[in-house]
Amino acid sequence: MAGPGSVEVVVSTYNNPHALDLALCALRRQSIADFNVCIADDGSGQVTRDLVNAWAAAFGPRLRHIWHPDHGFRKNRILNKAIASSTAEYLIFLDGDCVPGRVFVERHLALSKPDRFCTGGVIRLDRPTSNAIACEQIESGEVFTAQWLADHQALDGLGNRLKAALYPVWLSGLAETLTPVSKTWNGGNSSTWRINLIKVNGFDENFGYGAEDIELGFRLNNAGIRGRHLRYTVPVLHLEHERDYADQAGKEKNKETAQQVRKGGKTLSDQGIDRL
Repeated sequence: MAGPGSVEVVVSTYNNPHALDLALCALRRQSIADFNVCIADDGSGQVTRDLVNAWAAAFGPRLRHIWHPDHGFRKNRILNKAIASSTAEYLIFLDGDCVPGRVFVERHLALSKPDRFCTGGVIRLDRPTSNAIACEQIESGEVFTAQWLADHQALDGLGNRLKAALYPVWLSGLAETLTPVSKTWNGGNSSTWRINLIKVNGFDENFGYGAEDIELGFRLNNAGIRGRHLRYTVPVLHLEHERDYADQAGKEKNKETAQQVRKGGKTLSDQGIDRL
């Protein structure tokens, strides 16, 4: 496990202050507090900047905000900047439209090992529910209860029930080891040691929207850094929102490229941290 003061949660965001506010609210209520937070901002406007400044009072020196101008979808570049500038040994990645449960940081650290990355899933909420959630419901833990999730149609199917972490940890942990779901890097809920990310030259900045996260996971696997699921012991809620930057054709092309990376054994990104 990473030592004290050596953990940072990297939260990616782009012009979605409502969701980011909820994500920070959830990070504020974590079961452990010895971690830093980096807001990796892909060009958001003043409203997001004001929100981060407001949260700075709550987090103090634990919170930092890195930003670059909005020149289209450049999430991988801002994440590489976050990795390059971090002083932490262990990095946990959370999308700014995701709300983690109370044991999010604790569980990622509990499962951390030198040649491993941890990867989890999300429970997707519909747009009306996503828009209506308030910090008070996160602070109370209400949004992670079986009753609340069922009332908002978020427990459909066994998969979501497992992701909600409603079962004993020993049982959910066993399910994690037995699930046939591929262990791919999920940008909204994944972690590894910073040195592992340096080893594969970070995220590939040639990737725009779509598969930009799973491609990193393929390269980590190729480099001998294997994935470990925490799908069923770390509940994370995904807030639905507009994606003006989404490019379906580009997404499909990225998926094809990512599969080529997996099959070809590639480990280093062509345009990564070394270019910063």
